Amino acid sequence: MTLQVLAIDDSRTMRNLLSATLSVAGYRVSLAEDGEDGLAKFDESDPDVVITDINMPRLDGFGFIEAARSRARSRVVPILVLTTESAPELKARAREAGASGWIVKPFDEEKLVWAIERVAATGGSS
Repeated sequence: MTLQVLAIDDSRTMRNLLSATLSVAGYRVSLAEDGEDGLAKFDESDPDVVITDINMPRLDGFGFIEAARSRARSRVVPILVLTTESAPELKARAREAGASGWIVKPFDEEKLVWAIERVAATGGSS
C-alpha cells in the first residue's frame, strides 16, 4: 500500500524538499502552506500521515494539530512535527495537542522516512 502523506510548511523550499524526498521514497504527497491550508488539504487528501511545521502564519502547527484531532477520523492519523524548534516545553505542548512525534530541521531523509513508516505502522503512537 502506498502511503498518502500531507506535508504542511510555510517555506516553499521546505515543501519542495519534502515533496522530492517523500516522492522518491514512494509516497503520494499533498502539500499545504500553513495550518488553514493544511486543514483543507487534510479533508481533501485523506492522508495516512501528516508532517507539520510549528511556526506558520494564519494557523500554526499547534492549532492545526488541535483542529485535526477534533475531527473524529483524524484521531488515528499520525501527525509528525517537523520544525527548527527543540525546546522540551514545545515538544510537550505538541504531544498534548496530539502529535505523534517530533523531528528537528534540517531533517535526515532516511530518519524522516523511518519515522513515517514507524508511526504509520503503529497508528500514530511512537
